[in-house]
This record gives sequence, structure tokens and C-alpha cells, in this order.
Amino acid sequence: MFEYLVLAAVAATLLAALVYIRSMFKGQTKPNRVTWFMWSIAPFIAAAAASSKGVNWAVIPVIMSGLSPFLVFAASFFNRKAYWKLSSFDYVCGLLAALAIGLWLVTNNPNLAIIFAIMSDALPAIPTLAKAWHNPETESAWPFIIGIFSPITSFLVTTTWTFYELAFPAYLIAINALIAFLILKRK
Repeated sequence: MFEYLVLAAVAATLLAALVYIRSMFKGQTKPNRVTWFMWSIAPFIAAAAASSKGVNWAVIPVIMSGLSPFLVFAASFFNRKAYWKLSSFDYVCGLLAALAIGLWLVTNNPNLAIIFAIMSDALPAIPTLAKAWHNPETESAWPFIIGIFSPITSFLVTTTWTFYELAFPAYLIAINALIAFLILKRK
């Protein structure tokens, strides 16, 4: 039965991405491309690591947490005014995230892969956290609120309650809650 909630979370995640993309084209939000690109890679790594250990339904929200940012990242190239100007800080965070991905490839350990995936997702979140604090009007809270709901469904469909099954969804809940809070509080 909880599998249906996972499917509802998939639909909500896609809807939230589309709402965010729409707000980009209206000039209301300006995504940080480094953040959104790295946010699309790290969840796919965590999903691959969890899948290698046999995780099934619980990995779907993690996959969606990679697909949605990729859609936002890709859409940002179709509207020249729909992206945040990048600083050297953004590039350093992106480089550190890429390093975390490289470290995972070297270790080839699923649990380490998830730790490095969390690090490679958290580091590029720093520029968006700073932007949400200083310029909350350039962000929409809606995708981050949905980003809290979707990984909660991983906890509902989990079968083993292991690190590799729930660490990345727990991280996603925390980071999305923090970003949504900053956007809503500062607006």
C-alpha cells in the first residue's frame, strides 16, 4: 500500500520541478547551476549504491531527487535570465562535490558511496543556502517542501532499515527542510 505513496511522491516531485521551472521562465527564481547540476548527480550515485545492495521501492524517491534537479538545470539554459551568477565560491563547492564523487569511485564501497554522495550533494547546497539567506526572493520554497515529503516515503516502504537504504533519504529530508525554512523565514 505504501508503494502508492511513493508513486504519489514521484508525481509531486515532478510537479514541483515543473513549478520551479515555470517560475524560472517568469523571472521569479534564479537557480544556481552548479548546485542544481551537482544535485542531479549525487542522488543517482546514492541510488546506484543502494540498488547494488538490493534496495527497491525505497530508492525511487532518491532517483527522483536526482531527476528533478537535472530538469531544472537543463531548463536553466533555455532562459538567459533564469540563472544565478556564479562566484568562485560556487565553483569551489562544485569542485569539492566532484572530488567526493571521485573518492566514491575509488572506494567502490556502497556505504562509502552513500557518504560521499551525501557530501557531494551537501557541498553544492551551500551556495543555495547562502542565496536563500541573502536573496530569498530568487528562490521558490515549493520544490524544497516537496523535497521533504518525497524521501519520507522511503521510510514507509523500507524493508531492512539499513544505512544504505535510509541515509540518503534522511539527508534529503534535512537539507530540504533547511532550505525551505530559510526561504520562507527570510521572505
